[in-house]
Amino acid sequence: MSELDPPRSTDAIVASAPPVVQTHQRYPQPLLPRNARNWMMVWYRNYMVWKKLAVPSLIGNLADPMIYLFGLGLGLGLLVGNVHGVSYIAFLAAGTTASSVMMSASFESMYSAFSRMHVQRTWEAIMHAPLTLGDVVLGEVLWAASKAVLSGVAIMLVAGLLGYAQFPSALGALPVIVLAGVTFASLAMIVTALAPSYDFFMFYQTLVMTPMLLLSGVFFPLEQLPEGAQAATQVLPLAHAVALIRPLMLGRPVENVALHVGVLAAYAVVALTVALVLLRKRMLR
Repeated sequence: MSELDPPRSTDAIVASAPPVVQTHQRYPQPLLPRNARNWMMVWYRNYMVWKKLAVPSLIGNLADPMIYLFGLGLGLGLLVGNVHGVSYIAFLAAGTTASSVMMSASFESMYSAFSRMHVQRTWEAIMHAPLTLGDVVLGEVLWAASKAVLSGVAIMLVAGLLGYAQFPSALGALPVIVLAGVTFASLAMIVTALAPSYDFFMFYQTLVMTPMLLLSGVFFPLEQLPEGAQAATQVLPLAHAVALIRPLMLGRPVENVALHVGVLAAYAVVALTVALVLLRKRMLR
């Protein structure tokens, strides 16, 4: 503007200004983890919060499977006797180890992760740092798997101390427990992505987790089921986890290792991918 030009009002200046192109995105991209390390910060953040209440958290995670183990194992064990050549409580201990992994990983990925995502808005705060949604979700899944490993290993140790598990053979179940924890945490993350409130999780618990608990060989051999039901159990991830953990804890050879590991790994990869896609849609709404 030259000195001879008449002064213009502020409104006129704003109106004549070129349009501003909005380049800011609400959440960091890309969807996938940015690198192989960022998820550790999310894991560590959850660990620091959990550490303050570690003892009551561990007691809460162990109480339910321990009740199943000793209540059913000692009570029904007197009626059932031996199963597959071992005492019923030893048979049940291996199944309870696998089921506790499912329960712990699922509850952490549902209730706790939902609180951080939807109620506390912790995920939004984290994603203002140079982390992607993939970093956050991967950290949450691996944190849930870590808690599941603690639960499963604790029951395995109790079973070993009481003579219901064979060491060092039972140590071979540790990689299976880790894989199962990741699998069930990833599956539960899909439910978290769809949940409008805490009440929604009851559908998953009632319609998915409870039938899987009853039909996966945790409490009785799969051979006791009708042939059609036995075939249906082959698609249940818990059945494959039990099929790996039980012989290892009992000091027996494991059959069809590649099949069982492959099914668990496939569930983990597919479920995590679906959860990431659903969560991106939810977070960008």
